[in-house]
Amino acid sequence: MLLLRLIFKNTFRHRLRSMLTIVGVAIALTAFGLMRTVLDAWNAGVSASSANRLVTRNAVSLTQPLPYAYRGRIRQVTGVDIVAAGNWFGGIYLDEKNFFANFAVEAEDFFRLYPELVVTPAEQKAFLTDRKGAVIGRKLADRFHWRVGDTVTLRGTIFPGQWPMTIRAIYKGARPDTDETVLYLHWSYVDEVMKKTTPRRAGQTGFFMIGIGDATKAAEISKDIDALFRNSQAETLTETEKAFQMGFVSMSEAILMAITVVSYVVIGIILAVAANTMAMSARERLGEFAVLKTLGFPGPTLGLMLLAESLLLSLSGAALAMGLLPAITDAFTKNLAQYFPIFFVSRETMFLLPAFGVAVGVLAAAAPAVRVGTVRIAAAFRRIG
Repeated sequence: MLLLRLIFKNTFRHRLRSMLTIVGVAIALTAFGLMRTVLDAWNAGVSASSANRLVTRNAVSLTQPLPYAYRGRIRQVTGVDIVAAGNWFGGIYLDEKNFFANFAVEAEDFFRLYPELVVTPAEQKAFLTDRKGAVIGRKLADRFHWRVGDTVTLRGTIFPGQWPMTIRAIYKGARPDTDETVLYLHWSYVDEVMKKTTPRRAGQTGFFMIGIGDATKAAEISKDIDALFRNSQAETLTETEKAFQMGFVSMSEAILMAITVVSYVVIGIILAVAANTMAMSARERLGEFAVLKTLGFPGPTLGLMLLAESLLLSLSGAALAMGLLPAITDAFTKNLAQYFPIFFVSRETMFLLPAFGVAVGVLAAAAPAVRVGTVRIAAAFRRIG
């Protein structure tokens, strides 16, 4: 009990220094947590991918279409359970600054492929039976204050023209990493309009989403699908949904690496600050440690006391960061929704904060603790003198 009182009193002996150290650790760990959250948001599509879903696209580029007629042949491949055509629609609502993802999909099979998009049976039925219907995510509805029954018109870019549609359903994500900022409309609606306005573009799709029963056979099924269209005018590339999403993430690999490096540099900087604080504390109190040694306190005990003081400071900073990070993240969520539809602090990040707090506390006090534990009494008094 006496040791605990000594540790606490010595930790906050210089209150200003101690508080600045705690605040510094908290700021550094909060910055680290924010950077980790940005990285998690960037990789959200990858983490949300299912092992039981494949994506087939044009082997040349995702911008090149595939004949819709491929759908029937893909469905006949052994191991394939569901096939749904899809297209990046690229519509704009009022102004380019209102960007959000929107896709044209084969709705009935799409809902079977993505059970994590939860809608009520009544709304799902309304969407499926309305060719000009649309389903939107909860966050997108909140952003534009849309409700079921509202009519929304998108200005086409890939598919020129004005595209009116009625919101028939609002989905919620079954998991925290489900993107709730997307609009889905019927692929058949787009295809029908293309038949009237641009016949050469009718009967084409951007990609096929494929559901398989056995995820362990994903590679084999992918090869079988691509083999069907080898040497055709539109060869295919089939890959897992995760690999498909990774293709987009890899385009920003240099940025992600820079953010990762900076996040650890921040930890290194606060480690240096904490180490300097503990070194100053040990140097100022050498005489006190010498007195304690003369009273019978073992060297290792004194070293552990200094280590405990360092941990108390760093863990206080970590605790403060754990309180600040979720609040700051929530404040950023609304402003960053356009760029990061999924933006929340993961459990892993929250676990890393106290873990790094412990690491900083131990490493910062390691050298001073060894010095205090091994310094001779006479040498300590001579230094003070």
